Amino acid sequence: MANLNPFVWWKRFLALPNDNLTKTFAFAFLVALIASVFVSLSAVLLKPYYEANLKAERQEQMARMVSLLPGMADLLAEAGTDGLDVQIIDLKTGAFVPGIDPAEFDQRAAAKDPKTSTTLLSEVDVAGIKQRADFAPVYILRRKGVLELVVLPVRGVGYQSMLYAYLALKPDGITIAGLTVFEHGETPGIGARVENPDWRALWPGKLLADENGDIRISVVRGQATNPYEVDGISGATRTGNGVTNMLQFWLGNDGFGPFLDRLRAGGV
Repeated sequence: MANLNPFVWWKRFLALPNDNLTKTFAFAFLVALIASVFVSLSAVLLKPYYEANLKAERQEQMARMVSLLPGMADLLAEAGTDGLDVQIIDLKTGAFVPGIDPAEFDQRAAAKDPKTSTTLLSEVDVAGIKQRADFAPVYILRRKGVLELVVLPVRGVGYQSMLYAYLALKPDGITIAGLTVFEHGETPGIGARVENPDWRALWPGKLLADENGDIRISVVRGQATNPYEVDGISGATRTGNGVTNMLQFWLGNDGFGPFLDRLRAGGV
């Protein structure tokens, strides 16, 4: 009767010559298996730390952008970090949603969950995001109870990657106070110049819509000719088009449009 003791089988296996193909392939498989287990465990165990660091980095970049806006440095110094309030809104109505902790809300995860997101039709999905979370955070800066600034998180497909940005607006809901792209994978030295401080400096003072309420803000090829245009980035036309499409979507009715209507009506 064959010996089924696994230790006996293991000793027999180890006793095989080192140039035995069975032994070689078996050890290669075991090493790969053990390595994959360690990698998987590391990914699972470190994911909360990674997400926390990523969230902190996003918030730091947004705070840095706000602090660099003309006239905002003194305001933030006076108000402190507590002056920047975070609220969750329902994108369909533009109203604040009570009962959701902004610190626990993950907009990206919500956009992937069919229960908390909306599938966009191709004719309205100019930003190329396919799924849009039903709720979104907005960042509101007040001083002595008076609204000073609203910052909106926006995203859209660029040339090679998804662009993630913060758009800061003045209280009128029309005047842009700043735009910063904080995450992307665009071509280094070309599309990646969306991070360039000189290009970011072109945004403050631009108008996102005309007197009829039509969204007109766009990144153009060459130089801007009116307050609704921003100079394009040489050699990065498709990245500029991505920024335009991103803003066209998020400022429209399927994005922050209902919220901006409330803002302009004094309801924020």
